[in-house]
Amino acid sequence: MTPIAEISLTDVAARLRMAIVRTSRRLRQEATGAGGGGLTPTSVAALATVERHGPLTPSELAEIERIKRPTATRTLRGLVEAGLVDRAPDPADGRSALVSVNAAGRERLRRLRGRKNAYLARRMRDLPSEDVRTLERAAEILEGILEER
Repeated sequence: MTPIAEISLTDVAARLRMAIVRTSRRLRQEATGAGGGGLTPTSVAALATVERHGPLTPSELAEIERIKRPTATRTLRGLVEAGLVDRAPDPADGRSALVSVNAAGRERLRRLRGRKNAYLARRMRDLPSEDVRTLERAAEILEGILEER
């Protein structure tokens, strides 16, 4: 028989997962409304990863994003064509390239993040301060969970 604490934990996890999924979907919709410029969620995630960890090879991007190498290559090609990243030969491997975010890519990310942040701030504006502090603590906890390997 399953202990009540385990059932409760599973129920909380299910509710949390759904809240995260719905929030994520709504934030993607906000980004698209911001003139995402035809960028897919995969492209936006890749652009942010290159900004955070770059310069990167397509293989490194694939590993970090947990996508297949051909998907990373295709995504990076779209970002290059959109003028958001620059490619340079990889000095360690002449067969590969390093990709880094350029000024246009950083500006696009800044605008997308600003739009998403503004959406959340508007939704939180009328919350009691205690709820805002609870959400701040929840963010800290989620960040900790995501950092665990």
